[in-house]
Amino acid sequence: MQAVGFDLDETLAVTTRDRSRILADASERADAPPLSRDAYLDAHAEHSGSASREPVFDALLDGHDTEATGGELAEAYGEAIEAAMEPLAGVPDLVRTLQRSYPVGLLTDGPVETQWSKLRTLGWTELFDVALVTGGLPAPKPADTAFLALAAELDVAPERIVYVGDHPENDIVGAAGVGMTTVQVLYDGGPDPHPDATATVRREALVEELPRLVAEFD
Repeated sequence: MQAVGFDLDETLAVTTRDRSRILADASERADAPPLSRDAYLDAHAEHSGSASREPVFDALLDGHDTEATGGELAEAYGEAIEAAMEPLAGVPDLVRTLQRSYPVGLLTDGPVETQWSKLRTLGWTELFDVALVTGGLPAPKPADTAFLALAAELDVAPERIVYVGDHPENDIVGAAGVGMTTVQVLYDGGPDPHPDATATVRREALVEELPRLVAEFD
């Protein structure tokens, strides 16, 4: 292996509150109608190429009789998400340990400003050798183009990259589809292991175990 790539949300940074509850609280704060988490995910996928979450919430509010705006709701939701986000303990040490042997990249889904705001909150804007947000790419994960963009930025062939993420389809199927070695991060209440995962690791053991796993792939 010649490089390592990571997902961000629920892999390296964990939301400590239920996201459906966060959405409900943000809607109440913005005086917006109740919105479902499934509808939010559909709108997020459709508007992942936008600079912020505002078009996502504009789409969600379309057809509702409300004076709330997408911008107001996006601001309330973003503040709530960042307040509930905690880094997995030891991530900077993990990345720096891996960087002794490999370039380390980040590939995260979402609007560009939204995801960079999270990285600023976490203090990780300079942590990775490469950081890509799919909002600035032609398509989000699991599209081949997203993972190939990461490989191009790392200047490493996809089959020489280990990609680490929690989502079975977006992370594991997507990365495996371009030939990457995949490590699925597992946690209580999360998805089951996917058959395309080369290996799995519990999230609470990621910092300790991942360097050994990557070395074994060599």
